[in-house]
Amino acid sequence: MAGKSKISMAMDEELEGIEESEDEIDEAIKSTKNKSEEKPQFDFNKYKIANKTVQKTLELDGAEFTVTVKPISWSKRNQILSKAMTWDGDGGTKFDGDTYVRECLKEMIIDAPWGKTSELFLISIDERLGNVLETLVPSAFGTDVIGDIENLENG
Repeated sequence: MAGKSKISMAMDEELEGIEESEDEIDEAIKSTKNKSEEKPQFDFNKYKIANKTVQKTLELDGAEFTVTVKPISWSKRNQILSKAMTWDGDGGTKFDGDTYVRECLKEMIIDAPWGKTSELFLISIDERLGNVLETLVPSAFGTDVIGDIENLENG
């Protein structure tokens, strides 16, 4: 260190102290990132639909009946939604709610007093039974979409 002035040596010491502080800060940041990045392990199994069926008791005109339904998967629901959507020449879409409800009911109901829930059965029932069965069908679109449409119409 011969030939260095006291000022130069003091500045070198100060710079070394700053570099050590920066290293400590970097380590603290890395440690904090590692702790915040520790997330629970993803378990896809808890997002799979159950293969079990559920018996639902429905009421119509004071009488009760039971149907056995299976859950509808996200993919199957999307396939049914696609089937219920039509596109026009201008790129606009139309949603056929009747198709959506009928396809969902045929997919979901696996046992009922009338036997197989078929297209023939569904077109033969009246509005009263149809409305009761419709309660089994999952919403075609999220409620946020409906709320947004109402806001657009009102605003």
